[in-house]
Amino acid sequence: MKPPPSAVSRETEQRLESFLGLLLRWNARINLVAERDAETLRRRHVADSLQLLSLLPPGQGPAADLGTGGGFPGLVLATADTARPWHLVESDKRKAAFLTTAAAELGLSHVTVHACRIEAATLPLLALLTARALAPLPVLLGHAARLLAPDGSALFPKGRTAESELTAASADWTMQVERFESRTEPDATILRITGIRRAGP
Repeated sequence: MKPPPSAVSRETEQRLESFLGLLLRWNARINLVAERDAETLRRRHVADSLQLLSLLPPGQGPAADLGTGGGFPGLVLATADTARPWHLVESDKRKAAFLTTAAAELGLSHVTVHACRIEAATLPLLALLTARALAPLPVLLGHAARLLAPDGSALFPKGRTAESELTAASADWTMQVERFESRTEPDATILRITGIRRAGP
């Protein structure tokens, strides 16, 4: 199935427009994204990130996005999902500086940027973990098992390798997996994963 369309408020739309303008300005100096066009960014990255909104867990438990890079999906989600704390982990210091500036300029006081490797980030026990184009699923599950609360969930957008990554991960992990067709990429799948545990003998 596909995630339901994610409608956002006018305030969120305005923040996203400001975010895109800031991203394009910074992108002229440091390589945040390959695309240099606002419309392409909106279609390829912003819409791709926003489709995760309807899949977020209820409540106000903290969330983290690993390897946020230019802000996808973590900063985009945080512009709309303002009730919970968001932690953006990015080891590239220049990209982390951009994320810190963007969060401040957009008034996202619920966003904390961690300019470090994932293993070095000091994070609360998470209700939600996201990561986009960061690492193969077995690696992501290792982070999720360490960082998520027992009832927490992970959202991992994956391309055409989703099923082969799940097969590889099943050798070492047990989990419950829901699959959602991407609204923006025909060959992509969004994995919502809960109950992540190391597979026992």
